[in-house]
Amino acid sequence: MSSRESGDKQVTAAARAGVSVRTGRRLERKGEYRRAERHWRTHEDVFEGVWIDDIVPLLAEGDDIPATLLLEHLERLHPGKFGDKHLRTLQRRLKHWRATQGPDREVMFLQTHEPGRLGLSDFTELKRVKVTIRGEEFEHRLYHFRLAYSGYCSLKVVLGGESYTALAEGLTQALNCLGGAPHRHRTDSLSAAYRNLSDAEADDVTSRYKSLCKHYGMTPTRNNRGRGHENGSIESPHGHMKRRVRTALKLRGSADFDCLDDYRILIEGVARAINKARRGKILEERRVLRRLPPNAGVDYTEVFARVTTSATITVRLVIYSVPSRLIGERLVVHLYDDKLKCYCGSTLTVTRARIYPAVGKRRARCIDYRHIIESLARKPMAFYRSALRDDILPSEAWRNLWATLDAQ
Repeated sequence: MSSRESGDKQVTAAARAGVSVRTGRRLERKGEYRRAERHWRTHEDVFEGVWIDDIVPLLAEGDDIPATLLLEHLERLHPGKFGDKHLRTLQRRLKHWRATQGPDREVMFLQTHEPGRLGLSDFTELKRVKVTIRGEEFEHRLYHFRLAYSGYCSLKVVLGGESYTALAEGLTQALNCLGGAPHRHRTDSLSAAYRNLSDAEADDVTSRYKSLCKHYGMTPTRNNRGRGHENGSIESPHGHMKRRVRTALKLRGSADFDCLDDYRILIEGVARAINKARRGKILEERRVLRRLPPNAGVDYTEVFARVTTSATITVRLVIYSVPSRLIGERLVVHLYDDKLKCYCGSTLTVTRARIYPAVGKRRARCIDYRHIIESLARKPMAFYRSALRDDILPSEAWRNLWATLDAQ
């Protein structure tokens, strides 16, 4: 009525009072400014006879039982008395009981973050989005780094799993772009960083991850196992970041890309847009970050491989071809998430794109015909029964051509 007396329209006054326009007119007409409180039920309480005896004991044992299962339980105990039409009533009763008589709930404590203190890393997957490269579904995940104070964001497309290599590459990229390192680096219980053994294990950090953090002057930390909300400074931004990615794909008009680099450009654009909105705080936080060392940390996994007489090496159950001049040599392979760098001694001799086995398979092959073409030209019939024949052919068009020639 005060709103009406000040000159507001009926619809505005009713909205402020939380009543309908029709009710507002009636109250104004009758001069009634308050509605009488109701202390009686307008419908029969169908759960009155079973609430104390059948439902409350179950709730006392475990408060996490959903209303749908409780209703199914009541239907078995009292056939014909309850049905789906009572589900919403039961949900309201449960909500009220939990608020008035239920157990105490876990409290989330808002944290105050200091500039330069904490950076976080995590992996996440895009859901409800099917990204394709030239029509073929692209299985991947995203590495996400974030500063807790300023919200600085760095993203990297990860082809394999949550490996140490993916973590180290993503972290190194983020710190180089940022130009400094926070005092602490937090993850969840990633097997890439932690061995996740018993609680009695004093030093649960893998040696490589520990060395990487030490190289950048960061103290490695993690949240308690099974407590994802303790990593809330990055778990919550996951959702905002992925919503931006889905929007960018929608505005682009297609989730199909000509090459992986085009998709990476889109992801980097999303990170830049996030950082642009936080530019002031990022500049403030950069002033207190630790300086980066002159050399980058070890962001790869080192393995050794002997080159066979077929000019191939086997790395993580995947066969790769290398130049035939390396036959018999023992190569040092720096294994990254998306590539292999092969060294003969200290000399980089060949770089190959990293291949991952298809879903449901353990092995794969990556053969470049240029590595063996000279020998193949001298021994053409060796191709006919070669175990690597289909992999030597450079494309599907060549494989179809071979099938036609072989058939004739």
